[in-house]
Amino acid sequence: MELDDILSKWMGETEQRLNAIFETARSNAPSVIFIDEADAFGAKRSDIGAPWMRAYVTQLLAEMDGIASRNQDLLVLAATNAPWDVDGAFRRPGRFDRVLFVPPPDAAAREEILKLHARGRKIESGMHWRQLAEKTEHFSGADLAALVDRACEAALAEALRTGNLRDVTQADFLRALKEMRPSTMDWLRRAKNYVTYANQDGLYDELARYLDAAKIR
Repeated sequence: MELDDILSKWMGETEQRLNAIFETARSNAPSVIFIDEADAFGAKRSDIGAPWMRAYVTQLLAEMDGIASRNQDLLVLAATNAPWDVDGAFRRPGRFDRVLFVPPPDAAAREEILKLHARGRKIESGMHWRQLAEKTEHFSGADLAALVDRACEAALAEALRTGNLRDVTQADFLRALKEMRPSTMDWLRRAKNYVTYANQDGLYDELARYLDAAKIR
C-alpha cells in the first residue's frame, strides 16, 4: 500500500482505511501487506506535530500487533530509504523486527537491467553491455533506465537533424554516461553518517559492511 491509498485529510479516516486493509488481508490469509515509504507511515511520533498523524501511527502499530493473534498468517513487509526516521516501536519483536539492506544493483544485475530497458529499441547488434555495466557502479535501476533513454534520444536527435535514422551505438551510451552521475551517492553518503554515529545497537551492520566494501566516504 502507498500513501495515497491510506492518508486522508479527514480526521479518523486514515485509521479506518488502515483497519480495512488489514481486515481484508486477514480474511484472505495467508496474505502479504507491503508498505512503501514506511518512514512516512511510521515516522517517529516524537517528531510528529499533528495529533491526528500520531493517531494513525498508533493505529498501524495496533493493526500489526493484531487482536487475539489474528495476524498469524499475515506477513507485513515495508520499504524505506530512511530507516532511521521510523519509530523505534515498529522494530519490536513481532513487528518489523528484521531490517534488510537492499544495495544498488551489482554489475551482473546492471547488465540485465540495461538489456531490459533496451528491448524494443533500435540498438546496434553486438553491444558491449558488460562494459557499460562495469562503468555504472552505484547506478540505480532508474539511473540505468535514464541512461538508455538518453542514448536513444541522442540517436533520435541526430536523425531529426540529418534525416538518417540509425541504430543506437555504444558511443551514444558512452557519451550519455559522461553526463550522468549515480543518484544513489547522496543517500549512501548520508547513510554513512548514520552508520558512523547511530549504529550502537548494530541495526545497520549490513549497511556498514557494504559502505566499507564500496569505499563510500
